Amino acid sequence: MEDLLEMLHNAVELGKVDRKSPYPPQLRDHDGAYEITAMALDAGLGPQQILEEALIPAMAKVGKKFSDRQIFVPQMLLSAKAMGASMVLLKPFFASGALRSNGTFIIGTVRGDLHDIGKNLVSMMVEGGGWQVVDLGVDAGSDRFIETLENHPGAVIGLSALLTTTMENMKQTVEDIRAVSPSTRILIGGAPVTQDFCDRIGADFYSPNGQEAVNYLKTLAGN
Repeated sequence: MEDLLEMLHNAVELGKVDRKSPYPPQLRDHDGAYEITAMALDAGLGPQQILEEALIPAMAKVGKKFSDRQIFVPQMLLSAKAMGASMVLLKPFFASGALRSNGTFIIGTVRGDLHDIGKNLVSMMVEGGGWQVVDLGVDAGSDRFIETLENHPGAVIGLSALLTTTMENMKQTVEDIRAVSPSTRILIGGAPVTQDFCDRIGADFYSPNGQEAVNYLKTLAGN
């Protein structure tokens, strides 16, 4: 059982999505995250154990490597994709109640901005952290965030922007959300975003990377 968890941790850390994936070269023709997760479930490992003892620690390690500049965005994306392959098999357990959700996280790139790599990375990491993610995609206006929040009371919101020109739209979105739901927690991120900007627009948290977003959400979930 422990061997399967270690294998899954290794597959996610190295970005081995499934058996047919050619990356990384040292794991060519080996099972990937998808197959190992299936084997773990078949062996009787619980979805919560798989999440907490393999996926979350693996992505935490990947996040630290990225912060320390030991790996870069392409490797980070492959690891997130591997984790996403595993989550395909675990998602049904959220609906059944066998897998405990920490809450709902609504994320989108703000109006006028069509960049989604960073947003997608954060989405996958947060999902791997045990949250149900509602991804609004790109060019998402305040109305979409507010409507989705109405359907998911108590959700946390994440706003992404990659352009200095769309940061003002991020400011407007925060103001619009605050007007209808002052207590909603809002975190922001993106290449031009800073802690100073976060403070100025009244957001709750600035995340420079996906792992910091996960760490912040852990504090909200009491983990």
